Amino acid sequence: MKSLLGKAFIAIAWTVMIQVLLCLPGSTIPSGGMFDIPNLDKIVHVILFGGFTFLWCYFYYLKQWSSSQLAVIFFVIYIAAAVNGIVLEFIQRDYIPNRSFDPGDIIADMAGSSVAYGICNIRLIKKG
Repeated sequence: MKSLLGKAFIAIAWTVMIQVLLCLPGSTIPSGGMFDIPNLDKIVHVILFGGFTFLWCYFYYLKQWSSSQLAVIFFVIYIAAAVNGIVLEFIQRDYIPNRSFDPGDIIADMAGSSVAYGICNIRLIKKG
């Protein structure tokens, strides 16, 4: 039980971190040095949303539910990640100073979630 609570805390903390980082005003985002690497923000989006999907899938996997239940749960987590990424882009555009809507970020969010979703389906759900 202690392990499961620890995994829940990590997944929740990761989720909160995504919300906070993507809602920071543009003026607080560092620039220069390694932050000038082309498309670094896309890599960050892939990691953030891939981590989100993996951590939540792994948490539910540890609850030892059936393969069919996990398949549904994993898909719902994937959809939640995708919707979250899309909504955050609109929030950035409309409510966060010095941030803008970037369809490339949505693609990166979905790419990270898709890879993690695929890995979880292959590695965590026992087939047959």
